[in-house]
Amino acid sequence: MIEIDLEEEKKAIAREYKELLRISYQTLTDSDKKLIRKAFDVAVDAHKDQRRKSGEAYIFHPIGVAKIVASEIGLGATSIAAALMHDVVEDTDVTIEDIEKMFNPKIAHLVEGLTKISQVKKDMNISMQAENFRKMLLTLNDDVRVILIKIADRLHNMQTMDSMPDYKQVKIASETLYIYAPLAHRLGLYNIKTKLEDLGLKYTEPDVYTDIVSKIKETKEEQDAYIATISDVLKKSLDEEGVEYTLKGRPKSIYSIRRKMAAQNVTFDEVYDKFALRIIYKSNLHDEKFLAWKIYSIVTDHYRPSPSRLRDWISSPKSTGYEALHITVMGPKGRWVEIQVRSERMDEIAEKGYAAHYKYKQGATEESGLDTWLNLLKEALESSETNAVDFVEDFKMNLYAKEIFVFTPKGEIKSLPKGATSLDFAFSIHSEIGIKTRGTRVNGKLVPLNFELKSGDQIEVITSVHQKPTINWLDYVTTSRAKNKIRNVLNEDTKKIAEDGRELLTRKMKHLKITLSESVINELVNFFNLKTSLDLFYRVGIGSIENQQLKDFAAQKSNSLMNFFKNKIKRSPSSKPDEINKQELSKNFDMLVFGSEQDKLDYKLSSCCNPIPGDEVFGFITINEGIKVHKKDCPNAITLQSNYAYRIMQAKWIDSSQQEFKAILKITGMDSLGLTNELTKVISNNMHVNIQSISLSGEAGIFNGQVAVIVQNNSILKKLIDNIKKIDGVDKVTRVYTN
Repeated sequence: MIEIDLEEEKKAIAREYKELLRISYQTLTDSDKKLIRKAFDVAVDAHKDQRRKSGEAYIFHPIGVAKIVASEIGLGATSIAAALMHDVVEDTDVTIEDIEKMFNPKIAHLVEGLTKISQVKKDMNISMQAENFRKMLLTLNDDVRVILIKIADRLHNMQTMDSMPDYKQVKIASETLYIYAPLAHRLGLYNIKTKLEDLGLKYTEPDVYTDIVSKIKETKEEQDAYIATISDVLKKSLDEEGVEYTLKGRPKSIYSIRRKMAAQNVTFDEVYDKFALRIIYKSNLHDEKFLAWKIYSIVTDHYRPSPSRLRDWISSPKSTGYEALHITVMGPKGRWVEIQVRSERMDEIAEKGYAAHYKYKQGATEESGLDTWLNLLKEALESSETNAVDFVEDFKMNLYAKEIFVFTPKGEIKSLPKGATSLDFAFSIHSEIGIKTRGTRVNGKLVPLNFELKSGDQIEVITSVHQKPTINWLDYVTTSRAKNKIRNVLNEDTKKIAEDGRELLTRKMKHLKITLSESVINELVNFFNLKTSLDLFYRVGIGSIENQQLKDFAAQKSNSLMNFFKNKIKRSPSSKPDEINKQELSKNFDMLVFGSEQDKLDYKLSSCCNPIPGDEVFGFITINEGIKVHKKDCPNAITLQSNYAYRIMQAKWIDSSQQEFKAILKITGMDSLGLTNELTKVISNNMHVNIQSISLSGEAGIFNGQVAVIVQNNSILKKLIDNIKKIDGVDKVTRVYTN
C-alpha cells in the first residue's frame, strides 16, 4: 500500500488553490476571492475522507476542474465556486438547500444542474448513455454554464484516467469523442476540443495514438526548422511594414492527423499539412480587417496561395464566434502550409470561446455573453419526442456541421450548416414560415424544397396558409431545428392515432400471451425496423402492422436461441480488467471466444468492417441478430461503445482447426509491362493464400486493381500486403471494407 504524507498533501492542496486564483482569466475582486475560498472550504470538508482510484485525495479533482473553468474556459467566480462543489451534493451529505443558504441561488442552481446530470436512472432497455446525454443537453435550457463546467469535468477525468480498468477507459473515451468534443467545438473551445479528441484517441486506439506521437517527435526537429525558414522570411516583411505581431508554429492535433490518415487512406508521411503557422497581430477594432488583409498581401508576396483553400471568417464569422483568415500557401520544398491570421481579440475568442466575447463587449456580464448561444441551442432541444439515440445523433450532427453563408431577399446574411436545403432556410427564418412553405426560389429560380444551398445563394420563400408539412419533408431537411418542428406538427396528428394503437397493441399481445412492457415495446420497434415507439403505435393504429406479423414476432420471441442471448445481455461486463486481450496474436489464432470465461458462442461478422482473424475485435449484442463482431477501429465502434456500453462483450481470437476468410485488397500504381504477372506470382507464392477474384485496369499510365484473396488470418494478410508493396511500380495497397 502507498504511504501518504498528509502534511505534504495539505501543502500540495494549498498550492493548487493559490494556482487557481493566479491563473483566473477574469479579474477577481476581493468579494470574488472570498466566495471562491468559501466554496473551496466546503469542498475540502465534504470530500475529506474520499480518495480517487489513483490513491490521491479526491479534492484534487474539483480543484482541477475549477482550474480548467477559470483559465481555459475563462468563466468567473460563480462558475469557479460551482466547479469546486460540483460533486459535493452527489457524494456527501450536503444538500442543494445547504448550498443555497451558504452561498446564493445562482450557485445552488449550477450545482443542482451538475448533480442532475450525474443522477440519471439506469434503464437497461434503452440506451442509458444517450438518455443521459439528452438530459444533460436539456439542462442547457437553464444555464449554459452547467455544460461548460461539465466539459471541464470531463477533460479533467480524461487527463487522470490511467488507473481505471481498460473497459471503463474505452467507454468514457468513446462518450468523449461522441458528444463532449463536438460540444466543446460548438462552444468555440478549440483548445479543449483538441485535448478531448487526442485523449479520446489515446484510449480508443492506443497503438495508433502512440505511433503518431512517436512519429511527431521524430519529425519535430525537421518541422521546427521548416517553420523557422518561413517565419524568418515573413518576419522581415512584417517588421518593414510596422506590424506588431507574434508568430507561433502549431502542429496539427494527433486526432486530426489520424482522421486524415483514415479518410484519405494515407500514411503519416503522406499527410501534407501537419502543421500551421499563426500570425497574431495587435490592432484596435477599427483597423482589424484592414490589417488582416495587409498581412494576407505580405504572405502572398512571398508564397503562392491556393485560391480554393482561402477561408475568410473575418467578413463572415462562424456561428461559434470564431474569426480568422486561413491562407494555404505553397511553402519551400513544394509543401502546403496553412497560415492563420488573427488579431489578439480574435485569438482570445478562438481560445476561450464565449468567455472572451463579454470581455470585449463594454459593460456585458458573464450571463449576457452566453445568451446568444443559448438561444441557438434551445431550438435543438424543443422536441423530446424522438428516441434518445436519434436525438443525440441529430444534435451531434449539427454540432460539427461546417457552415455556409446565404442571403435573404433583403440582402441580410444567414449562416446555415453545409448541406442545408432551401426548406432548412425557411425554418431558420421562423418556424411558422417553415411550416407554411409552398415553394422556394434560389437566385430568382424556382427550386425543389430539398435543393442544397451553396454559400452566396439568395433565397426567397413562398408561403401559403393552406400548406402543411408531410412526412416526406423530414427527408428534405438536415438541421435539427427544421426536423424537430416538422416532427412536432406531424406528431400532433399521429399522437391520437398512436394512443388508440397502443391500446389495440396491448390487447393483441395479450391474446398472444405477451404482456406489453417497455422491453417488449423496444423489441417490437427493432423487429419492425422502426425508430420510436410512437412509430410502432401509429402503424398499429392505422392497421399497417397486421396480425400475422405480430404472430411472427411472438414465435421468434419464444425461440430458445433468443433467450440464450438475453441471458448474455444480462451478464454485466467483468469489473476487473480482463486478461482476454493480453495475449499476443499469432498466426494460429482463428476462432472467436467471448467474455472472461472465453465462451464459444454463435456470432456474425459485421459487414461494416469485415473483421478477420488477428484483428482486434469486440462483440455487440443486437436485439434480433445475436452477437455481431466488429473491429475495434470500426467506423461504428465509438457510437456503439458510447451508447450501448452494457451490450459490448469482450472478444478475442484463439486457435482451433483452420478456417478461411475473404479479404479485398485495392492496389494502385504505375502501369508497366508484366505488373499483372508479377502480382499474381507474388500472391500465389504466399503460402496459405488463394486468389478468389482479380480485376485489373490501366488508364493513362495508372494501374488500378482489386484482388479478393482467401486467407486464414491477419498475420498472413499483413505479410502478403508487405510483399505486394515491394513490387516495382506499386504505389499503395489498402484493405477495402465493403458493406
